[in-house]
Amino acid sequence: MKITTAVGAVVAAVLLFFGFIFLLSAGSIVLTQEQQVLRLVEGAILLLVGFAVIYVVYAFSRKPTTVIQQLELSGQMKTAPIKCPNCGGSVEASAIKITSGVPYATCPYCGKTFEVAEEPKW
Repeated sequence: MKITTAVGAVVAAVLLFFGFIFLLSAGSIVLTQEQQVLRLVEGAILLLVGFAVIYVVYAFSRKPTTVIQQLELSGQMKTAPIKCPNCGGSVEASAIKITSGVPYATCPYCGKTFEVAEEPKW
């Protein structure tokens, strides 16, 4: 755990604690109405700042993950031509984009986007 994450967690805990204390103390019968409203506003501000600190600490402590997929082939591979199912035009392999694990290609002739189906040759 980074020191900034630990400090942010402690600061957020203190802010949330005092925010709840201020909100609870706003209901005291000893305070005047102006003091009660002031305590409510201060408590709400402390809670908002505490939650903002939690959000910032969480957003900056996350690291983006990179997934690298490797394919091991057992033998020789031949590429089959990819044809657009709409117009029959030839589609380059560089036009294939993988979205959510599914390969999609866009036809340069008609503009249709289609899923590239991998069919085994038995």
